[in-house]
Amino acid sequence: MDEGKMDENEWKYHGEGNKSLVVAHKQRCVVLRFLKFHPNRNKASEEIFQHLQNIVDFSKNVMKEFFGENYVHSGEVVQLPLDFVKQLCLKIQAERPESRCDKDLDTLSGYAMCLPNLTRLQTYHFVEHRPILCVEIKPKCGFIPFSSDVTHEMKHKVCRYCMHQHLKVATGKWKQISKYCPLDLYSGNKQRMHFALKSLLQEAQNNLKIFKNGELIYGGKEARDSVTDWNELAHHLKPFFFPSNGLASGPHCTRAVIRELVHVLTWVLLSDTDKSRLGTWRAVPGTQGLRACEASPFSRQLHCQGKNTPEHSGLPKGCLLYKTLQVQMLDMLDIEGLYPLYSRVERYLQEFPEQRKTLQIDGPYNEAFYQKLLDLSTEDDGTLAYALTKVQQYRVAMTAKDCSIMITLSPCLQDESPGHTAVVPSSKSRLAFSVSVLDLDLKPYESIPHQYMLDGKIVSYYSKAVRAKDAAAAAPPRFKGNEDCTLVLHKV
Repeated sequence: MDEGKMDENEWKYHGEGNKSLVVAHKQRCVVLRFLKFHPNRNKASEEIFQHLQNIVDFSKNVMKEFFGENYVHSGEVVQLPLDFVKQLCLKIQAERPESRCDKDLDTLSGYAMCLPNLTRLQTYHFVEHRPILCVEIKPKCGFIPFSSDVTHEMKHKVCRYCMHQHLKVATGKWKQISKYCPLDLYSGNKQRMHFALKSLLQEAQNNLKIFKNGELIYGGKEARDSVTDWNELAHHLKPFFFPSNGLASGPHCTRAVIRELVHVLTWVLLSDTDKSRLGTWRAVPGTQGLRACEASPFSRQLHCQGKNTPEHSGLPKGCLLYKTLQVQMLDMLDIEGLYPLYSRVERYLQEFPEQRKTLQIDGPYNEAFYQKLLDLSTEDDGTLAYALTKVQQYRVAMTAKDCSIMITLSPCLQDESPGHTAVVPSSKSRLAFSVSVLDLDLKPYESIPHQYMLDGKIVSYYSKAVRAKDAAAAAPPRFKGNEDCTLVLHKV
């Protein structure tokens, strides 16, 4: 990319989160990621450069070691002409969701990250004139805490995601509770995985998005022109899975297309597409925790039918879901066991604030930082070193719990040799695919107290909801005083 010749008209708004905004090039398969700040908060250019460089270094030196070379795209920091950045900011302003406009794109430093556009196949450098489908899945935490430090018995039975759903609906963030449970997706059992993916499609919230030719068409509360139901979604997807157009339109077609999408996603999620290596780190020992969540609608449905949850088939060790789960399980103590260790580190930093850099709280994220993460001991020797290692492992685990998996699919052209591109063999049409992981910024050290308080709030609210539901189920049916009661007599 020639930073000296930049034209804002060659770029388009792609999306944004709480901390950054992304624009995509219209012809090349690259994006620029800018930091966002509140209008009255100005940071020095050097500070912004270091912030972005830390993101690149953490991705390259830590996450690439855990996930593998082919799954992680670290990008690079680039410096852009300030005039280009200002013109770009004006150009995209009208496309930004109103809920995100409390922060502005950084137009003062000129620094951004240049990354591959993961909604495109990663084997092509330029936009291909063929349909491309990308499904972004945020799988969330895939295990139930197994730490002996957990004081709430409910946390040993119900996963964090399912509990958090109740609080999110109660506070108005979402309209209804999702049937998705991460433990079903991470089970490796195809029946449970199919149920999990269909549940995500039914109630996407911000855990599933679908892009067609780089444009968001489904999922995400900020999608401007997203489709509203499965029939419309099936219409978009049909050319990918049934190119011969052999199915008539209607509910049957919709079910068939969605079913095929779910089958293809399951196959890709279980596939090993990183042939470089399985990783050099020793995996976290197997958990003693449950492999099914009691709150999962799939498990509850089977329980009502007198059946057991299908066995936990296990994930292939080379697949991205397995690697994601292993990194998540660096949270070996749960936030309840971790918080006292965080307090130990915090007391030390309050006494010796100049040691923050030595302890690598804010980087550098280099080989030495990565090596310390491989210490999986859980015997507290009372030292600062032990506490710091567990704090850093927790931050990395929380990053993996909030990452996104990008699955990009594109029909192979007739008689086309896929070359180095992996191909899904189980679909009605041959689909080339690539799999990547993103949203790998290290979670901030300062967020740990918030996580501790949020954990207590989630468990407390869920426990109250369960008690209220149990009480309602146990109480005999009663008529309210102002309700009419009609007795209907039938001839015998």
